[in-house]
Amino acid sequence: MAGMSRTGWLVTAALLALLAAILFAMGRPPICPCGTVSLWHGIVQSNQNSQQISDWYSFSHIIHGFIFFGLSRWLMPSRPLWVALALAIGIEGAWEILENSPIIIDRYREVTMAYGYSGDSILNSVSDTAFMVVGFLAASRMRWWVTVLIAIAFELFTLWTIRDNLTLNVLMLVAPVEAVKEWQAGG
Repeated sequence: MAGMSRTGWLVTAALLALLAAILFAMGRPPICPCGTVSLWHGIVQSNQNSQQISDWYSFSHIIHGFIFFGLSRWLMPSRPLWVALALAIGIEGAWEILENSPIIIDRYREVTMAYGYSGDSILNSVSDTAFMVVGFLAASRMRWWVTVLIAIAFELFTLWTIRDNLTLNVLMLVAPVEAVKEWQAGG
């Protein structure tokens, strides 16, 4: 499979800039309201979670990239890599916009372990999307079974470390289970 073209990199940069502009227009803070920028923030129940460049949920965004790559090769196998990636960025960006809307912020507060969640900083949303790009491009270079094993490892690692992962996040957002919520809270 051919790598990314110059056009692909330009489209990727333009889409990330567009995402940042939309989030800015929505009133999202550019960086953590705490005033600092960190490469990593590892405390889930804190006011800096989903505000910094990376956090425990960065693993989930890499998995998004794995999934989007697999779907793109299945649904549009003859399209250039950059076209599939542009579509994936559009989907991920749409999620980041929706995730930072009051309806999803309130839903997270209500049914997930994200107590006090106030949405993401623009830095975090753009970084989340960049992590998806990393996952997408990594999957384009790996055998499918390696990608699946890495995704499972990420899911198990974050489950063990923070009692949350992509699977539980989706479950709790769509069809909350009280026992899972209690377990995630340490009960």
